[in-house]
Amino acid sequence: MSTYEIRLFGDPVLRQRAAEVTEIDGRLARLATDMVETMYAAPGAGLAATQVGVDKRLFVYDDGEGDGPRTIVNPVITESRGEWAFEEGCLSVPGLHWTIVRPKEVHLTGYDIEGNELSIEADEYLARIFQHELDHLDGILLLERLDKQTRKDAMRTLRNRGLVRGVPAGEGSGL
Repeated sequence: MSTYEIRLFGDPVLRQRAAEVTEIDGRLARLATDMVETMYAAPGAGLAATQVGVDKRLFVYDDGEGDGPRTIVNPVITESRGEWAFEEGCLSVPGLHWTIVRPKEVHLTGYDIEGNELSIEADEYLARIFQHELDHLDGILLLERLDKQTRKDAMRTLRNRGLVRGVPAGEGSGL
């Protein structure tokens, strides 16, 4: 197994919508295995393919409930309900966390790494993982979920830490 470099805020790949997976095969399974290793090494609870520079609609996760790591291919959230505020961070924006309000419950469909159809009802933490990783696959970063002032403060912090790559000074407030 090998780990990938996690792409950080400012990398253009993080702003692109990932392409649908058209074939689930051994290469995709290998990618998922390597992504799980990368996720655990970070450490994180989820990792989207775009975060490692791969243009595929795929993410891996482990919610810590004892089921071990899972892979979702071509995920779609078909329903969402309620609201839940929770402190959320991102491996592509390391060391920073914000309280983000997202739907409390979601229904996610997709495929597992063997090509079997999935239909998962998730709430709270697992629902948040699904929404966060699906955002990555749609080119949406956690910073876009912040209110204007919090986003401005976050951009200042990122600049001060030298974590802003490829984003000219003054551009962050329009995320």
